[in-house]
Amino acid sequence: MASTWLVVGLGNPGPQYAATRHNVGQMVVDELAARRGESFREHKAGARVVETWLRPGADKLVLAKPNTFMNVSGTPVAALARFYSVPAERIVVVHDELDIPFDTVKLKTGGGHGGHNGVRDIAKAITTPDFPRVRVGIGRPSGRQDPADWVLSPFGKDERANLPILVSDAADAVELLVAEGLLAAQQKHHAPR
Repeated sequence: MASTWLVVGLGNPGPQYAATRHNVGQMVVDELAARRGESFREHKAGARVVETWLRPGADKLVLAKPNTFMNVSGTPVAALARFYSVPAERIVVVHDELDIPFDTVKLKTGGGHGGHNGVRDIAKAITTPDFPRVRVGIGRPSGRQDPADWVLSPFGKDERANLPILVSDAADAVELLVAEGLLAAQQKHHAPR
């Protein structure tokens, strides 16, 4: 029998945040929905969702974008996990990562939150940090720019040119993680290009 995976793209609600670095997780789940010709709809858990499949006959995918701000993502994620009966090991959180260079995708399960408040809040709400993460590199700001300002600013011109490739790579990583497991996805996406 097929299992259900919950794939959560982190970000902030509202058009003023849509193109910012902090919303790259939502860009990835938008790409996953677009690949399947699906549109998001409101869910009572406080998120927009798409119910779809990895491919016909395969595992069910619930793609989700919380309607809350990043730092309080845990409540809707926990509610969706309960609603769809998804255990922590099948909750894939896609988020921006300061400590990874732009144009890089890394995957892991568990561990610390690395200062990412969205990841911290989800771990608290579902009572475990042991969920898979697709970490989309946005790099750190140069100079003395505050990282909080950096993540809430739009991608630069050069980054925007490569952003579709980064988003597509991260969507590929989610699909491979669900289809073949964490190790297979890490071997493909952590290998030097």
